[in-house]
Amino acid sequence: MSDHFDQAIMPTAVVTGANRGIGLEWVKQLLEQGWDVYAGYRSDKGGLSETEANLLQLDVTSDESVKEFASSIPQRVDLLVNNAGVADGRWQSVSEIEHEEALRVLDINAVGPMRVTQALLSKLGGENMSTIAMVSSLMGSVEDCISGRSYAYRASKSALNMFSMAMKNELRDANISILILHPGWVQTDMGGPNATVTPNDSIAGMLQRVEEQTLAMSGRFVQYDGRALPW
Repeated sequence: MSDHFDQAIMPTAVVTGANRGIGLEWVKQLLEQGWDVYAGYRSDKGGLSETEANLLQLDVTSDESVKEFASSIPQRVDLLVNNAGVADGRWQSVSEIEHEEALRVLDINAVGPMRVTQALLSKLGGENMSTIAMVSSLMGSVEDCISGRSYAYRASKSALNMFSMAMKNELRDANISILILHPGWVQTDMGGPNATVTPNDSIAGMLQRVEEQTLAMSGRFVQYDGRALPW
């Protein structure tokens, strides 16, 4: 457990999109490290039913759902993991982009984390630093966009990165540090069978990044293993 926290007090973590994939692994490893975890799921509890996390329904595209979710969280949040996200149609050409689907992806992946952050803002920071971990992607990097495609997903993660950087200074004043993370190409339903990183290794690495995070580091964009990424 990080030295940021009093060992006599169980720190509180909130994880969105927690019912499967890397979200579920976040929950499992945080619980193993002694955190009190509040896990958000949209409709299916999935593997969360087998954990000791506090389970709460959450649709990050709904203001009402986000507010109800936030009202069920304790007064103090030490770590917020904005993990909920979706892939896109990986359109092969500009002519194939579906506008409504693109807007849906942007709403979930970029605006959704802002809704959750806003709703929990009064419970973050204060006397002790809180960390907001934004689960982004290397695919959100403009500099790294060589192959193109995956238009909506790339755009949504770029937007998430910019939202995060735009709020960095404001939240630093409230003792809140932002950590923008690329989990790697992870072996999940979204990552596919050819992915090279196990969920265990990805989350173990990202948790190390959380533990080392300071206020001065707020806004850094790093891979799970700590490698700095290009914007």
